[in-house]
Amino acid sequence: MTRYARIEIAPSILAADFSNLGAEIRKVEKGGAEVLHVDVMDGRFVPNISIGIPVVACLRKATRTPLDTHLMIVEPEKFIAEFIKAGSNRVLIHQEATAHLDRALTMIREHGAEAGVVINPATPVATLSEVLDKVDTVLVMSVNPGFGGQKFIPGALEKIRQLDQWRSRYNGSFRIEVDGGVDLGNAVSLAQAGVNTFVAGTSIFGATDPAAATRQMRKLASEALSTKV
Repeated sequence: MTRYARIEIAPSILAADFSNLGAEIRKVEKGGAEVLHVDVMDGRFVPNISIGIPVVACLRKATRTPLDTHLMIVEPEKFIAEFIKAGSNRVLIHQEATAHLDRALTMIREHGAEAGVVINPATPVATLSEVLDKVDTVLVMSVNPGFGGQKFIPGALEKIRQLDQWRSRYNGSFRIEVDGGVDLGNAVSLAQAGVNTFVAGTSIFGATDPAAATRQMRKLASEALSTKV
C-alpha cells in the first residue's frame, strides 16, 4: 500500500495568541511540530477575515518551519505567487473557490511550492478525480471553514477513507490532511482512516502545555498508523 509513513502535526496559528506569536510558535516547535498551518480568510469565501500576505512574510522571518498556507479566498490564483514569495512552502486552495482548479494548482507548483486542494464538508471527493495527479496534499475540511473551535463533522471520516483507497489503488503519493475539530480524542481514528497531516488549533494552543499536546497527538497518530493494515 502506498502512503506517507510519517505523521505531521500542523498546529493552526489561528488559535494562537497573536500578541505573543513568536513564543507560541516556539512552544509547538519544541513539541516537534513539522509544519505550521496558516489560515487566510477573505470575508467572502468564508464569513470571517483573518490574515494576509504581510503576516505570512513576518512568520517566515520568525521561523524556518514550513508554512502550510490554506487560502480560504475567492479566485486564489490571483494571489498564489505573492503568498509563495512571502514564504509559503505549501499552498492549499479550495475546489469550490476557483473555476480553473487545474490551472491554479499548476501555478502553485510552477512558483516552487507544494500544491494542495481542499474540499468543504458538502463537496464530494469525486470532484477531485481529475486533479489528484497534480497535488501533493488533499485537505478534507471536517468543519465548515471560517471559524476555529468547531466540532468535528463525522462524515469527513468516510471521505478520508475514500481518498486513502484511491491513493492505494492508483499508487498515489499525495498526503491526506484534515482540518477542523481535530484533537486527542479522534487522532487515532483519523490516522487509521488514512490521515497523514493533522491540523489542530484549539486542542494544541488551548492546551496548558502546547508542546506536550503536540507530542501526544503525534504519538497517538503514529502508533495508530503503524498498526493499520
